[in-house]
Amino acid sequence: MLLSPYALYAIDWRFIYTMSENNTNPSLIDRMFKAGAHFGFSKSRRHPSVAPYLFGSKQGFDIFDLEKTSTLLENACAIVKDAGAAGTRVLVVGTKEEVLDLVRAEAVRAGLPFVANRWVGGTLTNFSEMKKRVDHFLALEKDRESGELDRKYTKKERVMLGREMDRLAHNFGGVLTMDHMPQILVVVDPRHEAIAVEEAHQAGIPVVAIMSSDCNVRGVTKPVVVNDAHKASVTLALSELLSAYESGRALFVPKTVTPAPASVARPRTTTPTTR
Repeated sequence: MLLSPYALYAIDWRFIYTMSENNTNPSLIDRMFKAGAHFGFSKSRRHPSVAPYLFGSKQGFDIFDLEKTSTLLENACAIVKDAGAAGTRVLVVGTKEEVLDLVRAEAVRAGLPFVANRWVGGTLTNFSEMKKRVDHFLALEKDRESGELDRKYTKKERVMLGREMDRLAHNFGGVLTMDHMPQILVVVDPRHEAIAVEEAHQAGIPVVAIMSSDCNVRGVTKPVVVNDAHKASVTLALSELLSAYESGRALFVPKTVTPAPASVARPRTTTPTTR
């Protein structure tokens, strides 16, 4: 069971906040502490790669070094901000029950595609097929709105199509606007989203991951080690990342394609023939 940052026991603020006399971002550390971001899982569940980011343990539970975590979060925000400034597409993934609602809400706020219900195998590695399913859903939705379904199909066929549309909306509702492969994946709990992370690796897509002490830090591009099962902690980290994307996107200047100047046809000259 994951410790509650408010109920199970109290940790002296100085225990976390004075880990270093040179806190690079005290306000961020303060907010992370109040959100319970410093609580990891029990030592028995610890992945060895997380050890460098731990301050210690208390009552058998890991405690993250929030100074190091804040640095990880700032580094992750930098790459996401650069993605926004470059006009790069970012896909947000988080399907476990504790976080799927906030993943959906934060992604919608930032105007980004997301996967919150379930990850469909092949979303990245077989993107063209996934795009066909999305296009099929959009076509059916257009026909339903125009009344074309009522004219084309019988009542039984419309019932079957309605069920298919519900299934497609459940699986692909968050990626309807994703018309090309994403360039960055932002994942909540890469251990739970192992298939998505593996597909991103196969496609050469960097992964920014919000993860707890049971995850492999080396398996992602930019780890952010925090409590990934507590809503307040995940909300803080995800909000920081997507706000960084929005600030970068505000700097994005679309490239304007300058049309090539029309070529001027030269008059044909005839060479006089010599007799």
